[in-house]
Amino acid sequence: MIKLSYSTFGLTKLELQTAIDEVDKTGYQGIELSFHRDQFNPFEITDEDIVKIKRQFEKLKVNPVCIATASYFFSPDWPHEPSLMCPDLAGRKRRINLVKRGIEIAKELNVSLVTFGSGFIRNEHVTNPSINPKELLLDSIRECLAEVSEEDGITLMIEPEPGMFIDTLDQGIDLVNEINSPYFKLHLDLCHIYCSENDVISALEKATPYSRFLHVSDTNDGHNLKIVMVSDDLKVDLNFASYLVYFPENSNFLLLDKNNPTCFYDRLLTNEQKQQIENIAGKENITKEITYVEYNNLYAGSTKFDNEIFTYIISIPGISFEVLDRAKPIINYLRESKNSDGDSLMDKMVANTFTNKVHFHEIPGEGNLDLEACFKALNDSGFSGYASVELYHHIDSWKKALEDSFKNLSNYAGITVTPN
Repeated sequence: MIKLSYSTFGLTKLELQTAIDEVDKTGYQGIELSFHRDQFNPFEITDEDIVKIKRQFEKLKVNPVCIATASYFFSPDWPHEPSLMCPDLAGRKRRINLVKRGIEIAKELNVSLVTFGSGFIRNEHVTNPSINPKELLLDSIRECLAEVSEEDGITLMIEPEPGMFIDTLDQGIDLVNEINSPYFKLHLDLCHIYCSENDVISALEKATPYSRFLHVSDTNDGHNLKIVMVSDDLKVDLNFASYLVYFPENSNFLLLDKNNPTCFYDRLLTNEQKQQIENIAGKENITKEITYVEYNNLYAGSTKFDNEIFTYIISIPGISFEVLDRAKPIINYLRESKNSDGDSLMDKMVANTFTNKVHFHEIPGEGNLDLEACFKALNDSGFSGYASVELYHHIDSWKKALEDSFKNLSNYAGITVTPN
């Protein structure tokens, strides 16, 4: 049996108690309480606040079903950082303490689930090959699990996410098996699964026995773009994605794309540098003439693509934040510009996924996910629990997102809806 829930991560412009009331009024049976610096700050919430929240739930039909130790909590510019596998112990401790605080509050509110993500391989891992990120992650999870006992009735969950160290469901299953604790399971996310799995239904069927919770949102096809460092053994597959190659010696970028090869340069290129660019493009059998664009002429202000580009940029592993920030005006240029033939350089949302799907949470039922098939697979595989809508890109239109999601999902077989 699948029951509907909604995440407060999509309601952060409201006060927490108002958000809880709105979710209840709409008819959701559950609510996921997501840590947020302003709305639900675990280090500022008092015992008195907890009592007020508990009394509020006693008067409502909606149930608190999960505590999300929010990725955006520490740094709005670089979510998920520091992560549970941060090379710096001080950084890991910050995230560990956040998860532990989630466990404490879950105990106080009688919530049985606490969720988190693995984090990303960052430039610090790449430049320090002696660091084993998996061992750091395992140690951090075990430290968090030490706070959980049988009488608590709490399960910790890891949520595989596109670009993260734990990205696919197979990686998540392997991690659950390696931790080998009855209190550690998987948190599924349909948007993430469509981004990371070629056979979604089979992946769901395999993962269901390991899973306790579900996030629901929608997505669409995108334009796959990889950001990579130049190297002598550079390997690309232009049938799979376009590649934005970074040159650290001069901070230039080369877009390897069959139709629109483009070099973004900081200073006029020498003949040697230009030859290098053309050799790389020629090696990939790119026959179109390369367009040269002066980087400093690119618009670097705010645009309608900001949320899309931000969500894309934070999913790129192994590249320094400085390089990723420098890439933002280029991606904006690609999204808004046309080539000499009048065709858009990038007519779909930018993506960094295995399947070309965009990791950008849309209202369920408004993208191209086969939600009916997903819910059938989950039900047939024995999944029983809450499916929580997570729409953090819709906070300005929160009421529409809240109500439309409920209406759309209520139409699917296998979902239990009991109007409040």
